[in-house]
Amino acid sequence: MGSSSAPWKQLLLSSIEANSHLKHHSYFQLATVSSNNRPSNRTVVFRGFQDDGDKILINTDTRTRKINDLKHCPFTEICWYFMESWEQFRISGVVDVIDGTTPDPLKLEVIPLIKMLSTEKQREKSWFASSLRSRVQYVGASPGLPAVASEQSSQSPSLDPSIGPVAAFCLLLFDPHQVDYLNLKSNERLVFTSIASDSGKKLWTSQKVTSSLSKEEGI
Repeated sequence: MGSSSAPWKQLLLSSIEANSHLKHHSYFQLATVSSNNRPSNRTVVFRGFQDDGDKILINTDTRTRKINDLKHCPFTEICWYFMESWEQFRISGVVDVIDGTTPDPLKLEVIPLIKMLSTEKQREKSWFASSLRSRVQYVGASPGLPAVASEQSSQSPSLDPSIGPVAAFCLLLFDPHQVDYLNLKSNERLVFTSIASDSGKKLWTSQKVTSSLSKEEGI
């Protein structure tokens, strides 16, 4: 029988707290699959959880390659390693891309419309939670342009701190389906898997499994 609360979430929050004195404690790797079915990986920043749930928030630019990857294939995986406590979290799931586009409400049913309004509110909340320096990046040159082309603009971008999310700002909602936790100090490995109840509610099960690595070997 599963648990409706995510048992791995407290493990992750404890690891974040234990490593909070390290500047990179909130950075993790997000892997996607591109349209040519090749893997793509990059480092992103943890922006917290959505409300009291287990969905992970990630800010990004709609003009980056990862958005095209996610539209091609929404299945992704996070790899998060904490150097101080020797813990690794591999989190697989599906990402929902929340950008500034708004479908025609007349074509939406009531429940999807409520969901759309809720996620757009979360996008705005994430925007204002970011520093002004971070927000300014979304009105600059598109990521990945040749340096010569980006240097043609001599004027630094500016942004009114009071305005809401710009078109390039995008919120990713990462919905975890499975979490593989490894502690190299204790050689403990736990796998948490989500299942759907008869009512459709997400439940979590956990299982202790053998680890193939020791702390002497490293990851």
